[in-house]
Amino acid sequence: MAKKDPIIISGAGPVAMVLAVALLRQGVPFIALEKLTKPFVDQRAASHHPPTVEMLDNLGLAKHMINEGLKSPVYRFHDRVNHDVIAEFDLGLLADEVPFPFVVQYEQYKLVRKVLELFGSNADFNVHFARTVTGFIQYDDHVMVEIRNADGSTQKMRGSFLIGCDGGRSTVRKAANIAFEGFTYPEKFIKIGTYFDLTAYDNRIAIRNYFSHPEEWCNLFRVKGEPDKPDIWRFVVPMRVGESEDEAKDPDAMQNRLKRFFPRNEDYEIAYANVYTVSQCVASTFNSGRILLAGDSAHVNNPIGGMGLNGGIHDAVNLAGKLAPVWKGELGMEALDLYTRQRHKASTDFTQAQTIANKKQLEERDPTKRKLRLDEMRAMSEDPIRAKAYMRRAQLIDSVKAADAIA
Repeated sequence: MAKKDPIIISGAGPVAMVLAVALLRQGVPFIALEKLTKPFVDQRAASHHPPTVEMLDNLGLAKHMINEGLKSPVYRFHDRVNHDVIAEFDLGLLADEVPFPFVVQYEQYKLVRKVLELFGSNADFNVHFARTVTGFIQYDDHVMVEIRNADGSTQKMRGSFLIGCDGGRSTVRKAANIAFEGFTYPEKFIKIGTYFDLTAYDNRIAIRNYFSHPEEWCNLFRVKGEPDKPDIWRFVVPMRVGESEDEAKDPDAMQNRLKRFFPRNEDYEIAYANVYTVSQCVASTFNSGRILLAGDSAHVNNPIGGMGLNGGIHDAVNLAGKLAPVWKGELGMEALDLYTRQRHKASTDFTQAQTIANKKQLEERDPTKRKLRLDEMRAMSEDPIRAKAYMRRAQLIDSVKAADAIA
């Protein structure tokens, strides 16, 4: 029997690495190609919702995340105007429905690092850095992938499929002429990390918090520090429309931003600050012949609710479950159409809809509408039946079930 071509993955971020582990466990050869020279230590997504933790547990990863991260069973909504806690949601209410009724705070770079630590010495775990996928030619039975190496030389690599896990600006998606439909917010967001323990300032602060304000809302999450560092509190706040990155990252400006939320005489110790553009976009399809998309290459959204990375991991697990039997000849290519139908619905009907609604909830400017929104959130949190229904949607439990129900 002729040797089958491996699957080629463009990227080595968290979605690519979860996909790689899932393929490895099913005996499917792959080669992951990452343009960076080493894993990127970034301060992006960190929240892993209950269905994601369950999926990662099936891959042998969850126990490491839980041990090294922070478990967050409770999250709170705050009203900055009245300095009040509007609502508290306890995922413990879902203990009879999910095996992990909590969110795990574990940054995506730590997930990549852990995967490489656990599987990097495996001869079949083929991940190569400083190799950039620049294009491809697709044939009926394979894909010829074009690669640029660190020294500027180029080469071609033959694969059975090419999977774009190469981010929101995906080269693979663009080369496949797949539309990326949606919009970009006029304001950028800034993420500021501080080592100051905010629970010492206000004991109502949970590990995960959302602050509503008509001018300056905020996501506030805690993440585990590195072994030689304290934990970090991460603020995500909107910038003014037209505000430059240099203006936003000015030391005095950052101090003023943090002190508007938690006033204190001393300056905050800043761990890092990142500015980024935020869009709500979904690819028109997640598969085109032997080209597939997963993670940010397929969909991007605002960070309110922590859904982007979770959706990407759900893509990876769903795709591996279909691609492995297709590669082995047990299923036809139509199984990959099902991947698009399932995960496209999850992205549009759940992740996009929920993150857009989350932002509107926090930034509502009309006083009457704002009061109605906050009153509704409070009432919902106080009704266990409604609270459970809300958490099923907000934690992407409904998303996974709805996608899996599509045939």
